[in-house]
This record gives sequence, C-alpha cells and structure tokens, in this order.
Amino acid sequence: MPFPTDTTRPRGIALFDLDGTLLPWDCQVLFCHRVLRRAPWRRFYLLVFLPFTPFAKWLGAETMKRIFLCYLWRMESSELVSHARAFARELRFYPEVLAELERHRAKGDLLVLTSASPEFYVTEIGRRLGFDLTLGTPVEIPDRLPFFPDLKNHKGMAKVDRLRELMPDRFKDGHLRNSHGYTDSTADLPLLAICKTATLINPSEHLTAIGRKRGWNVTRPTRPWKSKWDRLRRLAALVAGIGRNPGGLES
Repeated sequence: MPFPTDTTRPRGIALFDLDGTLLPWDCQVLFCHRVLRRAPWRRFYLLVFLPFTPFAKWLGAETMKRIFLCYLWRMESSELVSHARAFARELRFYPEVLAELERHRAKGDLLVLTSASPEFYVTEIGRRLGFDLTLGTPVEIPDRLPFFPDLKNHKGMAKVDRLRELMPDRFKDGHLRNSHGYTDSTADLPLLAICKTATLINPSEHLTAIGRKRGWNVTRPTRPWKSKWDRLRRLAALVAGIGRNPGGLES
C-alpha cells in the first residue's frame, strides 16, 4: 500500500538493515541455533547444506538460502511463529544504533526495517523495536514447511524495488526524499544510493573507503567476538546448534 505523503515537507524516512547493522550477527545463524538447541535431530540439515557450500558462488544467495532453511523441514507453521516471537524477544542490539533509531523516532520519521533475513522473524523483530514498516525475504509457509521453502531473496536492488512499489510518491529523480540509510554491507549500496544521507555500521575497509568519498557517517559499535578466530568458532557453534549461548545474546 502506498504511504500518504506531504509533497511540500515530506516526512523523513530512516531505513535500517538488520544483520550486522542493528546487531553483530546474521540472524539466520542465530535463529538456526535456537531451533537446533530445542530439536537436536534437525542437525541433519548440515549433511545437506555443507556439501553445497563450495558451489555457493554459482548457485547464488537465493538458492543457498533455500537450502539452508531445510533445517525447518516439516515444522508446523504455528511452531515457527512461536519460535519467531520468542527469538525477537531474546535478541540484543547495538546500543549506539538503537540510539539512532530513537533519534529518528523522536523526529517523527518513518522507521523502516529492511532485511534480507526471512520475513517470518524479521516481522517480529520490527514489531519489538517499533518500526512502522518491516520488510524481509518472503518465505512460503504452508502448514508444514517443505524441504526447500520457496522464497524471493530481499537483497541488493530487491530492497529498492520493493520500496518503489510501496511508496512511489516518495521518490524523486531516482532518490527517496528526505531519507537516511543504515547498513554494514556493500550489498546495500543500491539502497544507500537512493538515500540523501547514510551511516555505515562497522563497515569493511572497502565500504569505509566508499563512504569516505561520499561523505557518509561511520559508527563502530563493539562486537561480541575477541578476534577473527573467536568469531569463526562462535559461528561454527551457531550453525551446528552447539553451546548454550555462542552468539552472546544474554549478558
């Protein structure tokens, strides 16, 4: 549904990525860990997913995401919703980025959460944080989830296309008027290209260089891992459903 707009003084829009931006981890591995800890038999998915990883470049992100989600095979939709709601309550976010979110809320800006993570839990996260609009990767959810769920990856230019569809009146000369984008990823460069201003969260050297040329802000919140190897160790535990809290979701 298009959003009503004031063509003279349009309401500001704040666009937030989720994974790596509002919190340090990719939520897909955090959600997977939650499910595997409560249903260890679902670790079988590693026997399916891991053999495909060497071919990820050729298969593409959308196909790899479908394969990864096979850990949800045969889960009832009601159970998935229960997991998603509990998961959203468990997450810990960067205080610095939450402060930016509250600053935009105080200004009366339209708050948009736009993520490549599955929409079934992104919607719950958006509800918890009080976003006006929440967009993620739509995943087909029948009564019981199939082995490889159908989905349409909400990443890169797909985020821009969806915004154009939902709020066409807010675009002028290819830009989203009075907008500010937040992300950690070069995948969101198409999104940042339509924004008036931007803030990068813990960007890579490459993205930092791009941001410096374009005058974007940079914020570097403290991440939970101590080193690259500590991050890899925690990541391995998350995808395998090992350990009580490798993602550091609790104090």
